[in-house]
Amino acid sequence: MSEPAGPPWPHRVAVLVLDGVLPLDMGIPVQVFTTPQDSPYRLRLCGREPGQVPTTAGFAVTVEAGPEALREADTVVVPGYAPHRRELPAGILGALADCHARGQRLVSICTGAFALAAAGVLDGRTATTHWRYAEELAARHPAVRVDPRVLYVDEGQVLTSAGVAAGIDLCLHLVRRDLGAAAANRVARTLVAAPHREGGQAQYISRPLPGDRPGAGTALGATREWALARLHEPLTVRRLAVHAHLTPRTFARHFLAETGTTPLRWLLAARIDRARELLESSGLGVDQIAERCGMGTAANLRTHFRRAVGTSPSAYRAAFAAPGGAGRPSGGGRAVAGGSGR
Repeated sequence: MSEPAGPPWPHRVAVLVLDGVLPLDMGIPVQVFTTPQDSPYRLRLCGREPGQVPTTAGFAVTVEAGPEALREADTVVVPGYAPHRRELPAGILGALADCHARGQRLVSICTGAFALAAAGVLDGRTATTHWRYAEELAARHPAVRVDPRVLYVDEGQVLTSAGVAAGIDLCLHLVRRDLGAAAANRVARTLVAAPHREGGQAQYISRPLPGDRPGAGTALGATREWALARLHEPLTVRRLAVHAHLTPRTFARHFLAETGTTPLRWLLAARIDRARELLESSGLGVDQIAERCGMGTAANLRTHFRRAVGTSPSAYRAAFAAPGGAGRPSGGGRAVAGGSGR
């Protein structure tokens, strides 16, 4: 999928706070897009009208603007809300449809997908929501291709995510798409967020793992950190399992339960992410970067990089390795990275 030109800077983000908003879903874009303090994003909260908006937690949030603020935004984020089955005001749905027609970027977290679907924005597209509500979304909006398995779906102009933590993954994905891997990783470290997860990773494990010891499968973070420090080395499932003091078969089961992906897929994603950082921050050649990332050869790196990122290493470097601004396009530089992540 070809990527649109990178967004203008500063980039204006409007978070649409609907009655019954889920506070954590609302807080995710606020935190991600305002970290660090010199973030190039400019964020506003808006609602049906300016004033107090009730949340599901019993307290209210003050929004400064009504739906007219959506027109001024480059990206519109719709957090989850409850009850999601209710009919939304025609003015809100019309405003979302108008945003889509104008080419603005639309993003939903969790049940926020129901608002985008009701506005017709998701018709003919693949989308996701929290796995608990995916079947209902598909039934209520048959023109939407609902994928209940994934963390998030990037369709270019329209992006949707599953519940709660997947909203963090999606917002970090947007930062990575806009500003590059180094910027996204800095935000993730500041928020103490989980390492980069691709959108196609599973939302959850639907059945218990047979034969697992109580409490097992929850402490592989140390092994992942160990692997991240050794991406330049040959890493196999067996070697990772030895570090975790598990058999390869048991390690693979626990790894899938903990991360939603397999060890080898996780390693490949980590190596691509390291390559992105080196392309942004160093003058190393592609062959040297391939060696440092454990990809072996430049040809192997190019193949996997294009498959994962949607562009070549040289084009990625041209877009994101801006002098004096690691990870941030300069002078309206074009952001070519991104894609569905699937």
